[in-house]
Amino acid sequence: MALTLYVDTARWRAHHKHVQEQFPGLVPVCKGNGYGFGHERLAEEATRLGSDVLAVGTTYEAARIKDWFGGDLLVLTPYRRGEEPVPLPDRVIRSVSSVDGVYGLVGARVVIEVMSSMKRHGVSEHELPQLHSAIENVRLEGFAIHLPLDRTDGSDAVEEVIGWMDRLRAARLPLHTMFVSHLKAEELARLQQQFPQTRFRARIGTRLWLGDHEATEYRGAVLDVTRVSKGDRFGYRQQKTASDGFLVVVAGGTSHGVGLEAPKALHGVMPRAKGVARAGLATVNRNLSPFVWGGKQRWFAEPPHMQVSILFVPSDAPEPKVGDELVAHLRNTTTQFDRIVDR
Repeated sequence: MALTLYVDTARWRAHHKHVQEQFPGLVPVCKGNGYGFGHERLAEEATRLGSDVLAVGTTYEAARIKDWFGGDLLVLTPYRRGEEPVPLPDRVIRSVSSVDGVYGLVGARVVIEVMSSMKRHGVSEHELPQLHSAIENVRLEGFAIHLPLDRTDGSDAVEEVIGWMDRLRAARLPLHTMFVSHLKAEELARLQQQFPQTRFRARIGTRLWLGDHEATEYRGAVLDVTRVSKGDRFGYRQQKTASDGFLVVVAGGTSHGVGLEAPKALHGVMPRAKGVARAGLATVNRNLSPFVWGGKQRWFAEPPHMQVSILFVPSDAPEPKVGDELVAHLRNTTTQFDRIVDR
């Protein structure tokens, strides 16, 4: 009995191919929990795609994935002097976001990140002249720009990249390769057409692995079902049931990421209103679970346990049976499955 990730493998891989065709030179990204699939599985899929480079989040991830992927590994977290040294093979490429960082990686393969409108990290325009001497002692693999997902000011992503291309060219820095993130296929094509001597390589994770929502599904197995009457006490805190129904123990708890949710940016009146409503219900211990039964998302009976959740299913719904599986609407980047099943 488990929290299972089911994968329609043929459909999933067909989507990978479609994205690869849209983005020539694509660099798959495998970081964090491997977008819900795990590092080993995504390294295997990147190899299947024929990728020569796989992007990872940290040096620690690179150290783990190096035995599963035979191509180059691009570490996305920028190098900082004084960081803990991690033994890595020469095929690992380090991202750098400062002139000092370039000087600290003598002999290494590096990609230099420039400061985008994200304002997260990157070399600034006024630092470009200092890069001339700095890059003499490294093996420069190219430059990179990480763009925002939303552009609420109406600005153009392509124009932002063009601006940086012009600055790099004016500083007489090599422009053979530019790694980009969060561009549309048509935007990438525009850039490639305008700068034919530069190879643009899109680093893509979410769109590649999670772009076809119908290709994957989480399901939690029912472990136990107990009929209860209104007023019965249950659980760790011995709360009372509000009505007749069933307490359903389902695989999937906090260790799987159930009940854990990353903060969301809310846009518009309706999403904000729903957020306020959810917060209000939470103050009276009413929290909607990610599990669906009888066509409805069911409420947690109490906060999820480490490996299971207890749901309340009212008596007017079908009675779940041990061994049934409940669809779970979970965020892939925060979920750890017990098993993965290809079908």
